[in-house]
Amino acid sequence: MGRGDPTNAEGGRLKPHLPVSGQRGGRWNDHRTVINGILFRVRTGTPWRDLPQRFGNWKTAYERHRRWSADGTWDRVLRAVQVDADLDGRLDRIMVGVESTSCRAHQHAAEHAERSHASPGKGTTPRHHRPDEGLGRSRGGLTCEIHLASEGRRRPTAFVLTPGQGGDTPQVIEVLGRIRVPRPEGGRPRTRPDHISGDKAYSSRRNRSYLRRRQIKHTIPEPKDQQANRKRRGSKGARPAGFDSEICKRRNEAERTIDRLKDSRAVATRYDKRAYVLRDTVTIAAIRSWLRP
Repeated sequence: MGRGDPTNAEGGRLKPHLPVSGQRGGRWNDHRTVINGILFRVRTGTPWRDLPQRFGNWKTAYERHRRWSADGTWDRVLRAVQVDADLDGRLDRIMVGVESTSCRAHQHAAEHAERSHASPGKGTTPRHHRPDEGLGRSRGGLTCEIHLASEGRRRPTAFVLTPGQGGDTPQVIEVLGRIRVPRPEGGRPRTRPDHISGDKAYSSRRNRSYLRRRQIKHTIPEPKDQQANRKRRGSKGARPAGFDSEICKRRNEAERTIDRLKDSRAVATRYDKRAYVLRDTVTIAAIRSWLRP
């Protein structure tokens, strides 16, 4: 076992949730070797062609990662390991934090996006500005944004990718709508946390109305301009937003979740050309954090 490879215990928790056979009914090559190669690439950010020989043919690892990204396998594995954590009592069902982080696109990922539409026709949008590719221009150049919700033990429960120039506020509803942890005992999956926390970037009337409608308690500081606007409107400005300073201290849990995800260099810097592959690169880093005790 090499440095950074899953332990036998982690591999045992992951194995029951992996596909058994290939597309034409044949069995896959050894899962353990190939998945170790995929995890090595996610952790180090090395080009696929430079995978060490101990992981076998680099193309096998690349194709399996790409195929499982396209057919939703990694998403199903993430849900399964979350269920296992719930059964073991390792899931914080009460507190969820929301946060975002920016990922600079490596020149190879950005170059492909620009080259594929180097001469766009009239009225078309360059691919690196299209939402489905998750690339956009910000002060840091071509970047993408990861918006996530994390539970109290610093593990991501759901996330979305957006172009880097987008704001944080509009993504809260989208992120919370993707929280979906199946119940081990059956029934409807868990989709509504008891409480969420976030920074001032997530304060808006739309977000607070959504949270009240779903009966989700929230601790989000109100910016001074919103406070002044509410007071200026008098009785029409509604009541002040509730705020708990002790719960607010737990905002760092979401920030530490991002730090843990960005320990994987393929998450800290975008090397993947396609958004759906990048999404599941982040999913793999999330799966690894859920496998750990």
